[in-house]
Formats: sequence, C-alpha cells, structure tokens
Amino acid sequence: MTQTAIKGQEILDAFHFRRAIKTFDPTKKISEDDFNVILEAARLSPSSGGYEPWKFLIIQNPEFREKLKEISPGAQGTLPTASHFVIILARTIKDTKYDSEYLKNQWLNVVGYPAEMYDQIKDAYKDFQENQQNTLVNERTMLDWAGKSTYIPFANMMTAAALLGIDSCPIEGFYRDKVQKLLEEENLLEDGHLAVSTMVAFGYRANEPEFPRGRKDMKDIVQWIK
Repeated sequence: MTQTAIKGQEILDAFHFRRAIKTFDPTKKISEDDFNVILEAARLSPSSGGYEPWKFLIIQNPEFREKLKEISPGAQGTLPTASHFVIILARTIKDTKYDSEYLKNQWLNVVGYPAEMYDQIKDAYKDFQENQQNTLVNERTMLDWAGKSTYIPFANMMTAAALLGIDSCPIEGFYRDKVQKLLEEENLLEDGHLAVSTMVAFGYRANEPEFPRGRKDMKDIVQWIK
C-alpha cells in the first residue's frame, strides 16, 4: 500500500476550513468516490474494545428528510440543501453488554480473536463495564457510553470531508424521542438494538460563514505535567 504523506500545515488548513455550515448549495453534489472516502473514514475509526457500536443511516429520500425536518430544529437549513445527510446510531445494551451475541461475533469473527480466548475477553470486559468504567448501571448509561464512541467516527468524517474540500455541519438540535420514534416506525433500529446518537450533514457551502470562529488560546486548554 502506498501512503502519501500529508504535511502538518495541510492538516491545520483543513481544520481552519471546517466550519458548521448551516445551508449548503443544493446544486452541488458530492461525488460517489469522495463520499465513500468519508464513509471509509468512519468505518476505520477506532472504538473501545473494538466494539464498533454504531451504524450510519444515509438519508437521501426527500420525503424522509421532510419528516425529519419537522422534528429537528437544528437541521432546518441543512436537510433541504445537504448533498448527503447522515444519522449516526449507537448500539444499545442488547449488543454492548459484555456477554451479548453481538460482541461474541465481533470478537471472534470480526476482530479475529481465537475462540479459546473468548471467556477471558468476556471476563475482562465484564470487569471493565462493572468496575472500571461503571457503565453497566442501566440501559441509559450503556447507551451513553456507546454514544461517546460514535463521536469518534462523527469527527473523523468531518475531518476527512474538510481534507477533500467538502463542508459539513454537526447536528444535535433534534427532539431525540421523536426522531427515535420515526426511525422505529421505519424499522431502522433493528428491534431495539440501535438508538439515535447524532447527525451530520455534508455538502458545499452556499455562502461564506457570516461570523469569525473563536477558539481559546493553547495556553488556556493545555497543561503539561513534567
């Protein structure tokens, strides 16, 4: 495999380019090749324990987008204009509990651990969930933990897009229960194995951002312990 080195300034330029674009140019569409790169960035993202507790819904149907628009105040400009609109789902306790069939398949058939290691791995993640991170309190704490993992591909997709000169907008402005209900009605949640986490839109900006972007100085957010 040939790797092309990216210079540090090119990476920083992509981060400076990336803005939360609220309205896209509806006449400009992302090419299939470029969007596949964005999806591959999501697929290759790391996850705790190799769980990959996510799924990505690409919402291109206009009628579906209109239904979503009614219950997503933060996506009023992006849903009608985005080239591609993504809902990121998180796996529920049905899949993420240490002894689930999902994880057994994930560890043995996806990650590729030897079968004789399964009980050892399961016990290690039982300790992780019950004692180290205390995530196994209830279904919501487990979903919150999985939701944290979805923010890794969430960010990587936007960074990959920026490196390609493609705009994006992260979206949390939606009525979670109503979106959840809509997805359930459309049979998109695998019978309770998935739940909505967040959304992100992609396209090409219609206009330059109106306001400058502020960030704290490095000295205000970084402390070196030497």
